[in-house]
Amino acid sequence: MAQRNAIQWFALTVTIVLSLMIQPCLSIYCFEDDCYDLLGVTQNANSSEIKKAYYKLSLKHHPDKNPDPESKKLFVKIANAYEILKDEATREQYDYALAHPEEFFYNTARYYHAYYGHKTDTRAVLVGLLLILSLIQYLNQWTRYNQAIDMVKKTPAYKNKLRALELQHTGGVANRKKSNKTMDKNLEEELSKELNLDIKGTEKPCICELIGIRFILLPYTLGKLLLWYGCWFWRYNVKRAPYSWEDASYLTRTSLRVPLDSWISMDESTKENLIQRRLWEKSNFESYVAEMRRESKRRR
Repeated sequence: MAQRNAIQWFALTVTIVLSLMIQPCLSIYCFEDDCYDLLGVTQNANSSEIKKAYYKLSLKHHPDKNPDPESKKLFVKIANAYEILKDEATREQYDYALAHPEEFFYNTARYYHAYYGHKTDTRAVLVGLLLILSLIQYLNQWTRYNQAIDMVKKTPAYKNKLRALELQHTGGVANRKKSNKTMDKNLEEELSKELNLDIKGTEKPCICELIGIRFILLPYTLGKLLLWYGCWFWRYNVKRAPYSWEDASYLTRTSLRVPLDSWISMDESTKENLIQRRLWEKSNFESYVAEMRRESKRRR
């Protein structure tokens, strides 16, 4: 019983929501009126009949013919209805909306596309969208970078480095007078500029990394990538040449799924050992994984 009541309430709620949404969908054409009723024609009327009806009503309700404010409002509605029905495309969309009022999202999208889509150049929309996304991305990167810098400046390690740099500039004698707090603050700002705060994952924003710039350089990037793959295929698949150190490093790093920053900071002897094991080959990689698991169990 409770389940049945819940289903009934759900159905009632859906009906109310649909009715509230269908009405705005139809009203985007002729507001709360029917376009055909405003012109006094049937839905089967041809273009000539619609035109005659409009001109007849214009003579009666045009502001130049009838100064009545109510007549002026009615003329605006009549003119809007005529604009919709005189064009075959918009009339077909309106007829479809009348026949399928439940498809409110589809009907609304068709209406706005018909009235505003052709007035806006797609290229201009794309450029504007890229500019907006690039601006949002740039501001977000600067915000993250500044937040990271502020957090680093609060750490004891940063303060110790700043202190050491201050001693280096003052010849080993630091000014400890309380009356020079403002001066010390200015000195701190100057010294902080000399410290290279390299924070991984929150680098200083770069224009080249923005979405808009990447999109502009996309043809160049794709061409460069295709050239790289072509050279790789020719050198190692056709000519069967041995892998160079750089290419072997790339294969090893991708096999181990090691980030580029971590690979660069890795000890050279460790990298050489990994490269010599040829981990891009499946059997060698499986042997390496098994060895690492045994080593991990032994350490436990």
